[in-house]
Amino acid sequence: MKRLIFSYLFILTLFSCNQVVNDTSKTEQNVLEPMEMSTQKGIITKESTKNFDETYNTLVKVIENNPNLKIIAQLDHQANAASVGLKLNPTRIVMFGNPNLGTPLMQSAQTTGLDLPQKILVWQDDKDVVRISYNDPKYLQQRHEIKDVQEILIKISAALDKITSVASGL
Repeated sequence: MKRLIFSYLFILTLFSCNQVVNDTSKTEQNVLEPMEMSTQKGIITKESTKNFDETYNTLVKVIENNPNLKIIAQLDHQANAASVGLKLNPTRIVMFGNPNLGTPLMQSAQTTGLDLPQKILVWQDDKDVVRISYNDPKYLQQRHEIKDVQEILIKISAALDKITSVASGL
């Protein structure tokens, strides 16, 4: 009897999960199709004076040499694309953080955790122009309705500007 109940529950769960996936896909299609968004909204991008590797390596060194920052992860999107037979221009992201600055943002608006730790993307376009991009803290403030931590947002903005300027040779 227990096996029969377990089998029934297992099949019911599989059916329910499949239905949720199908329903979600339909909902996503309906939501995404009519929506128009600027791809640059909330993103600060700088053109680097260095080649891709120099820009990326400088970025990593600047973060590693700052005792207040810790690199959480580094992702090579180009290598990931190549691993499945797809081609992508050089594209890498560094995820890093400073809990002394990020935690108060999440205390103000816990959904900020969706955008933390900080991320900086180094990428090369089809014309071999190297760029460095990151989320504008002012946009994150609006997006998550962060309040009462203006000093921290100013500090984060200044730090991201300095880090990316050094990395890009500006």
